[in-house]
Amino acid sequence: MSTEDKDTTNNPSNNNKPDAAPFESRIDLSGVESLVDDIRLELGKIIVGQHRMVDLLIAALLADGHVLIEGVPGVAKTLTTKLLAQTISADFSRIQFTPDLMPADVIGTSVFNPKSTDFEFKEGPIFSNIVLIDEINRSPAKTQAALFEVMEERQITVDGNTYFMEPPFMVVATQNPIEHEGTYRLPEAQLDRFLFRIDVPYPSLDEEVDILSGSYSRKNKLDISTLNKVISAEEIAKQRDVTASVHVEPELMKYIAEVIQNTRNSSSVSIGASPRASVFVMKAAQAWAAMNGRDFITPEDVKEVINPVLRHRITLTPEKEMEGMKPDQVIQMILEKVEVPR
Repeated sequence: MSTEDKDTTNNPSNNNKPDAAPFESRIDLSGVESLVDDIRLELGKIIVGQHRMVDLLIAALLADGHVLIEGVPGVAKTLTTKLLAQTISADFSRIQFTPDLMPADVIGTSVFNPKSTDFEFKEGPIFSNIVLIDEINRSPAKTQAALFEVMEERQITVDGNTYFMEPPFMVVATQNPIEHEGTYRLPEAQLDRFLFRIDVPYPSLDEEVDILSGSYSRKNKLDISTLNKVISAEEIAKQRDVTASVHVEPELMKYIAEVIQNTRNSSSVSIGASPRASVFVMKAAQAWAAMNGRDFITPEDVKEVINPVLRHRITLTPEKEMEGMKPDQVIQMILEKVEVPR
């Protein structure tokens, strides 16, 4: 994640120049750096590789966003989310989406209490801090729609009453991209509520050997309770405020807006990204900058987060899909067209 600096120690032109003043952050990022290091350390006790997925999950946590993780079975999508929740002193719930799951099974329902002769609301599993939704595309649109309000507004409305989620509230959903039988495609309105869509690749050969070695040393047993809780809900709220204070120059805002505008004008795209995408790119870039110890964002921060923010928000034309082009390729083509601010 760190940017490589050029080595100028042997450059004669620098010999007589005074040492550059050390960079001093205008906001205290020590809490963010401690959060990142602690979570990475704990997850690294079990998870081998997948550094990109882990870093994007942490960025989403700091940016107060939800995450959709897509990958073939067995690449630690669900496990990583469970481990992340294990490192946080907050409530965790898991919802297995199935074709027969009803909205009330997710958000809760009103139950008649004979003692009080009145209906009482019984909270569903969505009432938690970290919510893992496994195989989100296994349930039909009616159940998926139950997530619209809670993911966007952090509240549930049932029988005219509104119930608010306790912060932090983060939904991490998984789906399998290769199975289509018995699945229901997520509508665009649902996809747009996710900050990131993370595509999880297969591990490398060395990483897979390390996975086998770790499983062997644990006698093929996995006890996630051995991970330490390294951060509280209150600390997350504090570091989210710090992350939101990361400075964004007007030129960078214009750069983000131009990239999003170009998704709407591209001949390869039939449906471009919405203004929500612009806001999410900026929030994600702020989190990425804070994770790298900077209190300001750069074009490189935008480029680091642009693919996971946009890949589920643009729809390619049928011609480009038939050619086998992927959203990431179109996003990179758009980035090359937009002038980078200096």
